[in-house]
Amino acid sequence: QVQLVESGGGLVEPGRSLRLSCALSGLIYDYYAIGWFRRAPGKEREAVSCLSTRDGRTSYADSVKGRFTISRDNANNTLLLQMNGLKPEDPAVYYCATVRSRAPCVVISVHEYHYWGQGTQVTVSS
Repeated sequence: QVQLVESGGGLVEPGRSLRLSCALSGLIYDYYAIGWFRRAPGKEREAVSCLSTRDGRTSYADSVKGRFTISRDNANNTLLLQMNGLKPEDPAVYYCATVRSRAPCVVISVHEYHYWGQGTQVTVSS
């Protein structure tokens, strides 16, 4: 049974940093796409960043390139999202998700992800 549990959200001032964690369990196959998504009030869920476990390749939304970094802590089965330089447009509920796939995660749409965490709230305000 695949389970994902996010943590690390909170309230920060613009320009500051947060690190989100997603505890992963039940990933028993070789290849997955795992990613971070966010949904702001009144907006559709959007992809933030993803990682392909097959080759470690990553992808980022243009809006977060150069500020956010996705990584995987294999020893602790955790997916991380380091968010630096947070902006007023970044607040949302952030979700991690995964789907079994050999394809590069960049070609997998948000609707194809099977397993989702419950989300963690990120608020950016002065």
